[in-house]
Amino acid sequence: MKALHFNAGFSLIEVMVAILILGIALAALARGITTALASSKDSEMQTTAALFAAGKIEELRALDELKEGESDGDCGPGLELYRWKETISAADTEGLYDVDVVIEDTHDGGQIYELKTMLFKASDSTVENQNQNQNNNQKRRHRER
Repeated sequence: MKALHFNAGFSLIEVMVAILILGIALAALARGITTALASSKDSEMQTTAALFAAGKIEELRALDELKEGESDGDCGPGLELYRWKETISAADTEGLYDVDVVIEDTHDGGQIYELKTMLFKASDSTVENQNQNQNNNQKRRHRER
């Protein structure tokens, strides 16, 4: 009678196929992690640029001095990766201005974010008329008492 002989181990081909599959899976995982990190960094840059651009618009609102022209500058300490450019131009309506704030990457000069809006600056005569109307209303209320 012949004895049955069973191999309980793995063959060399099976081990090589397993290592190949593992290598492909690890390469795909590494690429996925790299893509996720790069996407996260891009998102961080865009968010920071958007907040800075909105801040520049709010500065213009607070100062209430809109002068046509272009200006630019650095974004300050901690934001060395960014530069800003601001363009203010008069719109068709008196007192209305188109404002364009662009945030760029300082390394390659590429545009990261752009924010466009319109701001209104009342002319001096309009402000004087409003003040006069308020004074008249106050006098009228005072007389009615």
